[in-house]
Amino acid sequence: MTGFWSGEYRAQKGDVSLYMLRKRTEAPDAGGRKPLLFLVHGSSFSGPSGFDLHVPGKPGYSLMETFAAFGFDVWTLDHEGYGKSDSTDGNSNIAEGVKDLRAGMEVVRRETGQDSCAFYGSSSGALRAACFAEAKPGAVSKLILDAFVWTGEGSPTLKERAKKLDQWRASSMRPVDRAFFRSIFTRDMPGTSEEGVADALADTELAICNQVPTGTYLDMCAHLPVCDPKKVQCPVLIIRGEHDGIATEEDLLAYFRELPNRDKQFVIIPGQAHVSHLGLNRGRFHHVLREFLTMPERADGSPG
Repeated sequence: MTGFWSGEYRAQKGDVSLYMLRKRTEAPDAGGRKPLLFLVHGSSFSGPSGFDLHVPGKPGYSLMETFAAFGFDVWTLDHEGYGKSDSTDGNSNIAEGVKDLRAGMEVVRRETGQDSCAFYGSSSGALRAACFAEAKPGAVSKLILDAFVWTGEGSPTLKERAKKLDQWRASSMRPVDRAFFRSIFTRDMPGTSEEGVADALADTELAICNQVPTGTYLDMCAHLPVCDPKKVQCPVLIIRGEHDGIATEEDLLAYFRELPNRDKQFVIIPGQAHVSHLGLNRGRFHHVLREFLTMPERADGSPG
């Protein structure tokens, strides 16, 4: 896709400067107010690398551009220690990610005049987004949790990851390389992504850094649950790839049942694994996400 306007911003969390990227079809002064979508990245690569990825010869991998074309004003942020944001001695855990989102929303309010966004989170980004929705309910109009995990019970991915728990506790950073990025797309089910996607992601991310924080890995292996569904007030969509090993269906359905707002959906996408927005069946993911975001309000005026 071509013809998009983009803007770069910095959010301040105390002394820590956080990088933000925004995409629309027109400049804000020309295109007017649009619905807001805030994309929250996961544990292993930064916001623009994952959400604004361009794969040579294969269009349609930028989630930011896809939803900008659908009429949204799309934002993402690099959490502390990731991408173009500042790094500190901290490990950028889930609680720290909530603080990042608070800082990011101050920029969104300043630039758009709007107080709330639809939030989409992937993997540990879904945990960040869910915890932010609990802490700042007025800032989240809708919540989409993709590749989410609640208690972690029965998760094959977390069981394997926990074998390195001492490593996650001993260091605030962990190395990443090309083989690691390829493993993200093969660990659950080979054949759920196109050839070249993992390498395009590796090329993009490794040009910025070769290590990422350990905080979300530590939280997901040792501290779950970190969020409480009873505290989420807005409409919620939970998306699970058929082959995703980060959580069982039972774990996610248990979270889903506890959500108090009856305006909620649970969708399984066949043929998808952990990274829905970069999967072979991403078109079906786009459809599910777009329909949830554009669903008409209830005719009877009830909020839930």
